[in-house]
Amino acid sequence: MLNNFEQYLVKEKRYSEHTCLAYVKDIQQFFDFSEINPESLADIREVNAPMVRTWAVSLLKAKISNKTVNRKLSSNRSFYKFLMTRACVDVNPFAAVTGPKMPKRLPEFVQKKEIAIEKMDALFSDDDFGFRDKMIFETLYQTGIRLSELIHLKESDVSQRHIRVLGKRNKERDIAISDELYQDLLQIIASKKRLSCNHEFVFYTDSQKKMYPKFVYRKINYYLSQVTGMNQKSPHIMRHTFATHLLNEGVAIEVLKEILGHANLAATQVYTHNSFEQINSIYKSAHPRGHNN
Repeated sequence: MLNNFEQYLVKEKRYSEHTCLAYVKDIQQFFDFSEINPESLADIREVNAPMVRTWAVSLLKAKISNKTVNRKLSSNRSFYKFLMTRACVDVNPFAAVTGPKMPKRLPEFVQKKEIAIEKMDALFSDDDFGFRDKMIFETLYQTGIRLSELIHLKESDVSQRHIRVLGKRNKERDIAISDELYQDLLQIIASKKRLSCNHEFVFYTDSQKKMYPKFVYRKINYYLSQVTGMNQKSPHIMRHTFATHLLNEGVAIEVLKEILGHANLAATQVYTHNSFEQINSIYKSAHPRGHNN
């Protein structure tokens, strides 16, 4: 049954390989803990809510984060939902179990002054690889795309007005870019020809291969370490920074939702908590006693 579920995730839900593997791993972990044979429908039907709670408590005692525990419960909940739609089970034992509360954590972002153009330009070398590093940084900051979207950006996805990215669940969206960014991306593509890169993707590694997540993470972590003391220095921080800076400049949250490729507005609203700069500016300009006389 687990193999059937995996095929369902791949072919019908069109989840990425990484996501599918995570689902299967979470489900297998529960079965191993509960000594359940995933190929035995009789065993699968024996699972009940107390068994699920016992597993969840064991994860928490093992110092597994609330976020991870909730993800594991969600994976198994989806598996049993799949089984119910195919009349393999009558109840979903995971539906009766509420996961641990999630602490509210606001997205971190880099201050504008920390990544000012003149500050960042001094960090990159003058060769092709230095320019590539600069454009990795700038593309993330100027478009807010995800790490996977950057890695899979193809030459054919770049046009004068926008780039086309393939987001979660294979949903395409177009993101507007400036003329300067467009010209810079053309330079990257031209450098590929000089370096004899034999692939269709815009960005490349030092060995002229397609980029991979750890490569980008190391680059962003290194350059952010030169300008900020914040704890998180990942490519996703650039996405948070993009979103927060746009909101601070007055971009409507509905517009930002479309740019970021969020499925619902709730995912975008988390950035509004970081937009005190905008709120403070509006207050000072609008309230009779908000500004200095």
